Amino acid sequence: MSDTIIALATPPGVGAIGVIRLSGPTAIQLVDAVFHGKKLSEQASHTIHFGTIRDEKDQILDEVLVSLFIGPRSYTGEHVVEISCHGSNYIIQELIRLFIRKGARLAQPGEFTMRAFLNGRMDLSQAEAVADLIASNSAAAQQVAIKQLRGGISNEIKKLRQELIDFASLIELELDFGEEDVEFANRDQLRALVQKLLRLIHKLSDSFQLGNAIKEGVNTVIAGRPNAGKSTLLNALLNEDRAIVSEIAGTTRDTIEESLNIQGIQFRIIDTAGIREASDAIEAIGVQKTLEKVRQSAVLIYLFDVIKTQPAELEADLAQLIHDETQLLVVANKMDLNPYTEYKHYANPYFTAEQWIPISASNEMNIEYLKERLYQTVVGQEASMDGAVVSNARHYEALLRAQSSLEAVIQGLDNAVTTDFVAMDIRHALAYLGEITGEISTEDLLDNIFSRFCIGK
Repeated sequence: MSDTIIALATPPGVGAIGVIRLSGPTAIQLVDAVFHGKKLSEQASHTIHFGTIRDEKDQILDEVLVSLFIGPRSYTGEHVVEISCHGSNYIIQELIRLFIRKGARLAQPGEFTMRAFLNGRMDLSQAEAVADLIASNSAAAQQVAIKQLRGGISNEIKKLRQELIDFASLIELELDFGEEDVEFANRDQLRALVQKLLRLIHKLSDSFQLGNAIKEGVNTVIAGRPNAGKSTLLNALLNEDRAIVSEIAGTTRDTIEESLNIQGIQFRIIDTAGIREASDAIEAIGVQKTLEKVRQSAVLIYLFDVIKTQPAELEADLAQLIHDETQLLVVANKMDLNPYTEYKHYANPYFTAEQWIPISASNEMNIEYLKERLYQTVVGQEASMDGAVVSNARHYEALLRAQSSLEAVIQGLDNAVTTDFVAMDIRHALAYLGEITGEISTEDLLDNIFSRFCIGK
């Protein structure tokens, strides 16, 4: 933390400009030593200055704009200087090498944001939101990251956690007077607070399915027998001719993957080879890949031809394909050729009437309804983007552990267990909630989180 660090903050490669960022106690001093323009140490924070940067031989390396942020009013809470130079790789590397010779060192991945966290500029969940914001690839992902960056989750947790800390201190005080049988913490008020926390935790943990889908995207496999219309369905969903469509069975030998955005959720749609006894080695490999993709999928669209597929065949295919964590939609295709087909004709234990979707892929009949059902299958009927949404698996796991500890507190109060056991469960709950915001953290946890950041962030 006493070093001054440097990194390129813009993507590497040739461009109009590149931005080099320095942060640390000597950041302004280092730039001042090579910058020819106004004396930076005499300038106000949040100002921009034009000049040149020269090396030890007084040769001009580039004309630059220097942005000055005097700590603690900066991203990291330290002195920060950002140098906007021309986007030549040679110029950028020469400038970075110059500052390293002057005493700076190259930043580690995520070190600027780690310093912002350690200096109290943001909590840990907000720091993680920075990485999510950089990686966001849809409007919904951007909105979730922005809300978390602005404290959407941590603000809700911190207030109730502080109230629980106040109760915990009274409980701990009771332990100091154990022999005198005194009670400082009102048990009814403690129960009400714990129940309030549990309601918040339930709401946040229930939002994880939506948040994770928004952040990571949803693996969605289209599977079925040859000539069921899988490639036609992929084309209809994408509204373009992405896959080859033919009446010849087994046309699709390999998987085809495309992205489809439905109301802000990224679905990775995977068209697969038809499931049947393969007629040659290449088709056999394609069928094996289909089964592997199905095992990795979050959503399985099982597509079948209502003209050719018998109910027993459909049931046998589902028995082979379904696994515990897959959400299933059974899509009856070519309904224009057999419009009297109903769910009851194919009903079996593997799916319900809500999972049954009749379509005609070639005529794009019910395609919009299928998209709506895909969305609802992933996010649920009650999902909403209005409140805080949990998109981070680490936060979700910590919430589940906190929930378990708080439920143990309620059980302890119900069964009149001794104060030391109640205190222990409260301590555990506080620790798990503190892990989310970083009020309780370890060096290994921080290294693991910030190592996933890019170098200049």
